[in-house]
Amino acid sequence: MADTVSPATSPPDSLPADDVDAIDEMREVYDQLRAELGKIIVGQNKVIEELAICLFARGHSLLMGVPGLAKTLLVSRLAETMSLSFSRVQFTPDLMPMDITGTDILQEAPGGKREFEFTKGPVFANIVLADEINRAPAKTQAAMLEAMQEHRVTVAGRTYHLPEPFFVLATQNPIEQEGTYPLPEAQLDRFMFMIGVDYPSRDEELAIARTTTGATPPPLEHVLDGEKVMAFQSLVRRVPVPDHIYDFAVDLVRRTRPNETEAPEWLRPLVGWGAGPRAVQYLILGAKARAALYGSYMVRLEDIMEVAEPVLRHRVLTTFTAESEGVSSRDVARRLAEELAAED
Repeated sequence: MADTVSPATSPPDSLPADDVDAIDEMREVYDQLRAELGKIIVGQNKVIEELAICLFARGHSLLMGVPGLAKTLLVSRLAETMSLSFSRVQFTPDLMPMDITGTDILQEAPGGKREFEFTKGPVFANIVLADEINRAPAKTQAAMLEAMQEHRVTVAGRTYHLPEPFFVLATQNPIEQEGTYPLPEAQLDRFMFMIGVDYPSRDEELAIARTTTGATPPPLEHVLDGEKVMAFQSLVRRVPVPDHIYDFAVDLVRRTRPNETEAPEWLRPLVGWGAGPRAVQYLILGAKARAALYGSYMVRLEDIMEVAEPVLRHRVLTTFTAESEGVSSRDVARRLAEELAAED
């Protein structure tokens, strides 16, 4: 898929002038955000873009990559540039739900009376990094996923709302799967994107060696605050989408399902189960967010193309035949999007 971005389109007459100005501001802020992160993070431009899309589309991300690729550093620095609270939870087999959500602790009140007082867990932050989420048992995973879905937690019969904006980034290590608790497909579907964090290029790795073994990294400037993030999240919902983009999103998702008549013949032996309607929603929302980040006043085909792979790769279940042929769900998503785009 192309890395280039076409010039911003002219504002449609239906788009209010305030939204036009807000989209222009969003593009400027995104450029500043990338520049600030570039002081610390070498490369990973695609990962930064996809994280920003998820954040402004009110989605959550699952980062997949081997250790040592600066996933934790990237997320913590992203929170720093946005003046948002950040917490990191290292998932382990002995982690309990209360370790995430918090719990009631018996405290002595004035007058000698004892009362239970709720102590908030690490989930009470704007950006939460759930590191190696597949290391914890299902009960703990479920507590985290409930917080993601509902933006609230329930402890001892009382409900506590999480701070807004609320953004969860979970990581999974594609190696060392022994002793892990893989997320079921229904829970994977809660994540808007699965973001692949790949090895850097040789030049990037050389730059990493030079920049991380010298002086202390510079502090990052605050580009955004929580109020502005929520304003941009509302703006993303108002970005216009042409009818043919809706058609493209629906047709693309339907082609991932091997039992549908729209599915191409080459896909049927490779895919056991395709994506559901939530994939269509996230394709549209992701395309809206990307269009706004690049200063476009309307969703374009290239926006859908760029978000198709991270939306579909964890929603398309490949078969043993695909595995034996070295075909991944990532390959399937990319080929489907390219074929459908060629037909339009």
